[in-house]
Amino acid sequence: MNITEAITWKTFKDVLVQHPDLHLQFRYAEDKLVDAAYHITEIKQAPITSVDCGGVMNKWTEIIVQLWVPDNETQARPMKVAKALSIVTLVEKMLPLEADGTVKIEFGNSQFDTRQMFPNNLIVDGDNLLIDLRPDTVQCKAQERGGSCGTNDKGEECCAPVAEKPKIKLINLASPEAACCTPGGGCC
Repeated sequence: MNITEAITWKTFKDVLVQHPDLHLQFRYAEDKLVDAAYHITEIKQAPITSVDCGGVMNKWTEIIVQLWVPDNETQARPMKVAKALSIVTLVEKMLPLEADGTVKIEFGNSQFDTRQMFPNNLIVDGDNLLIDLRPDTVQCKAQERGGSCGTNDKGEECCAPVAEKPKIKLINLASPEAACCTPGGGCC
């Protein structure tokens, strides 16, 4: 399965459910596999709310599966998909995961800075289900909507700081006598 866009939690989990007897392996760089002794240490659900440089509010949810390789632990084969699914079941009993959430895999080791990556290809390779990861990238949502990061259709800078509004001085137009509220004065 080759994925050109971010994969949802439902799609990711459905692929796992289809292959419970395979070993679950992750490739984080060209010819670099996560060590077979990895653990799934946690699954996070992160609702994101942001305002982009064009002033548009955006909302989405990320489901982040964190992998950790302990020091001095060896294992010949990575965990089976069924074991990963048992962790998912445990998590979902306490935290229902949003089906449409975007999946990210978080991993790092002494040679690879910790980062969140997207599942790119989900490949059945012999007795392995290989999750090929690609790096997350920064993008400008204004450009993705067909605008530009620089000026909007009115010629205004979309990424520039908002210009400070002029301050208006308020003047009290009431006479000092009328400004006081006294019993029987008719103001209340």
